Amino acid sequence: MDMASPPTPTTPVSPDDYEIQIATVEDKDDILNFLQTFFFKDEPLNKYLGLISEERPRCYDLEDFALKDIDKEVTLKAVHNGRIIGVCLNGILEKGYIDEEEDEVKDEKFRKIAKLLGRVAVESDVFSKFPDAKRAITTKIISVNGTYRGQGIARELMNKTRELAKNLGCGFMTVDCTSHFTALALKKLGFELVYTLKYADYVDNGEVVFEPEPPHDAVTVYVQRITV
Repeated sequence: MDMASPPTPTTPVSPDDYEIQIATVEDKDDILNFLQTFFFKDEPLNKYLGLISEERPRCYDLEDFALKDIDKEVTLKAVHNGRIIGVCLNGILEKGYIDEEEDEVKDEKFRKIAKLLGRVAVESDVFSKFPDAKRAITTKIISVNGTYRGQGIARELMNKTRELAKNLGCGFMTVDCTSHFTALALKKLGFELVYTLKYADYVDNGEVVFEPEPPHDAVTVYVQRITV
């Protein structure tokens, strides 16, 4: 899960105009409102499945997934004039962790996404790329208000995430990208591609599960070592 749309800037801001802060449980409702406006409907897999629509305005399993680690003080928010204009929802992975997300999912549509992410976690085996690392920080969702995109806010959110990771003793950062645009952004930030699964090759009972709109053609995993 990640950023969904290409940059479409219309509201210029300078680094002095906004602040990146650690989000807390008190921010939960504001972050949820932000995600409902700028992320949930447009994320490629959500959009393909019709996970959010007028008839189906909420998916509680998706919300639980997004905000699961809000109390860990590793999620970041970009704030401008007192309102959230960007979020970076992070979590901590410990070496040897087992992803049991799918077991907790009741929503049939979101279960398809959870099952895919579970397979990606196993097959990408990110800790094998950094044998000395005992923990990592994972970015589950990064999103910026559409009118503020293309101005480096996502980059700054990732830079602050890197600082958090270093302070928490994480050996590396990892991001699962369901969006082509997020993958491009991570390449520009110096992340390394370590895993690719083409949606056309992800089949269940002989049928392709996801066929999102181009250019979203694969789920990818990017990593970056944290230098001490």
